[in-house]
Amino acid sequence: MTTSGGGAAVVIPTLNEVESIGAVIAALPRDVLGRIIVVDSGSTDGTVEAARCAGAEVVTAARGYGVACLTGVDAADGCDIIVFMDGDGADDPAAIPKMVAAIRTDGYDFVIASRARGKRERGSIGAHQILAGLAAGALIGLFYGTRYTDMSALRAIRRDMLLKLGMRERTYGWNLEMQMRAARLRLRVLELPVAYRRRSGGRSKVAGNWGGSIKAGARIVATFARVILERE
Repeated sequence: MTTSGGGAAVVIPTLNEVESIGAVIAALPRDVLGRIIVVDSGSTDGTVEAARCAGAEVVTAARGYGVACLTGVDAADGCDIIVFMDGDGADDPAAIPKMVAAIRTDGYDFVIASRARGKRERGSIGAHQILAGLAAGALIGLFYGTRYTDMSALRAIRRDMLLKLGMRERTYGWNLEMQMRAARLRLRVLELPVAYRRRSGGRSKVAGNWGGSIKAGARIVATFARVILERE
């Protein structure tokens, strides 16, 4: 969908989130976002149809969070800013105008939302997720000098800078890889406190069960080690 937002696009990876995706799209700031791109990885519950009815462009991708994000970046060719967010209703779209303005007006390259520093609805995020974000951010600061407090999905980045990062991660290490590479390339980074809500639809592929948490955690650790050890 093309609106008055010019060169900013939002990319929303989805997998079986029909309960929430329509409301997520309806709440997006259309005066800021020129394109709304939903990247679906094989939903079987009507997510694709609901997204199209709400006015989004829908593209399909193979399974893998990183794969979906990369597919969205490719689809957003011609846009200068890419916003990423989840489709489960937990991310607050009210933060998007401030994030885009920080890039377009204030000169930042990469803006990431921090749930750790913002107001969190009870039950929206586990303590282990907060601690993991703080620990990862501290380690990135130790190695590269840029410190984060979260690995939130909600983020905005200049598309040309994103393409320079050389993103490779195809699964749940995508967010961490982006933050590490942005820090290593000395991008101008801003972290903003944001509100975070309980999901309104879908089931967490990471925090919703122990198996998913362990698998995602292992992938994040592997991503950290790979990026640290690779030659710059």
